[in-house]
Amino acid sequence: MSRYQTLAIAALALAFAFPAQANAQALKPVKRVEPTYPADAARNRTEGFVEVEFTVGADGKVESVSVVNARPSRTFESAAVSAVKQWTFEPGGGRGKVRLDFNL
Repeated sequence: MSRYQTLAIAALALAFAFPAQANAQALKPVKRVEPTYPADAARNRTEGFVEVEFTVGADGKVESVSVVNARPSRTFESAAVSAVKQWTFEPGGGRGKVRLDFNL
């Protein structure tokens, strides 16, 4: 297992254990897709993070995602938003916020 995969698994465990927003505790994850590391960022050894807020519909599907903060800007946002849009939760709906770290 690569260092990136190990870090991604650790970040996933922390994200589920410590949601960034109190209301996110009501959201029960069913499926979480990890973002794809952008090729240019990997080639340039660029690391960073993206913080997103998302809304989950009553059916458990993510309806909207918005970037709150990202460093460096315009590097990881697309990968982060694309991944979060694929997440699913148990039915009920709600709002959540999460930070996705991109580390090599």
